[in-house]
Amino acid sequence: MEKQLIIGLTIPFLGTALGSAMVFLMKNKINNKVEKLLTGFASGVMLSASIWSLLIPSMDMAKEQGVISWYPAAIGFVLGIAFLLMLDKIIPHLHVKSERPEGIKAKLKKTTMMVFAVTLHNIPEGMAVGVTFAGALVGDIGITVAGAYVLAIGIAIQNFPEGAIISMPLKSEGVSKTKAFLYGMLSGIVEPIGAIITILLANTVVPIIPYLLAFAAGAMIYVVVEELIPTSENGEHSDIGTIGVAIGFVVMMVLDVALG
Repeated sequence: MEKQLIIGLTIPFLGTALGSAMVFLMKNKINNKVEKLLTGFASGVMLSASIWSLLIPSMDMAKEQGVISWYPAAIGFVLGIAFLLMLDKIIPHLHVKSERPEGIKAKLKKTTMMVFAVTLHNIPEGMAVGVTFAGALVGDIGITVAGAYVLAIGIAIQNFPEGAIISMPLKSEGVSKTKAFLYGMLSGIVEPIGAIITILLANTVVPIIPYLLAFAAGAMIYVVVEELIPTSENGEHSDIGTIGVAIGFVVMMVLDVALG
């Protein structure tokens, strides 16, 4: 089981690394249509994962614990939204609505803000993987190891375009391919770390796992609504981003249902 756990926690990070490695295949700047498609795809995967891998299991687990099924899901979801909203207000990061950084943002290099933005996004993703594997380890609460792997693979799929979206724009701005790859890859390191911390916590507080699942779902939905979808729909060719959302949602749903 320990080997399975290590592999499962590593999968999302590998997705980020492989996506970042796409910079080595890049000749010039990333095509705007491709970027919109990748961002939309990432949005769809995260939306689907939030529903099929987090909120539904949260309600199922709560019901088995004798709690009103929707209560932990609702509370955890709202707290997840609030947590990311707080980080969004407190910590400076690259924002799709902020064309010209002001205040403390002006003191940060644009490349640093880009890396930090995606790193911030990866926090709830690592938490989601950790809490699902924690549920699988506990057993008899509706989450299987296969289901945990499904979420890890789904997030890895989402991380692939995310890594590319970091490294390729950095290359377009003059950063070397090697440095752009490293920046993109390192943005995913918080995922296995967050997952391990969550597992250690969840093992001692099993009753709140439904809340943690919903918390991760809320945080992921916040990222999608606040950052990813506006990016994919901004400017021309917004329909490409919408198509990407649909494809990503269906891919993740099929993975979850077929393998879970």
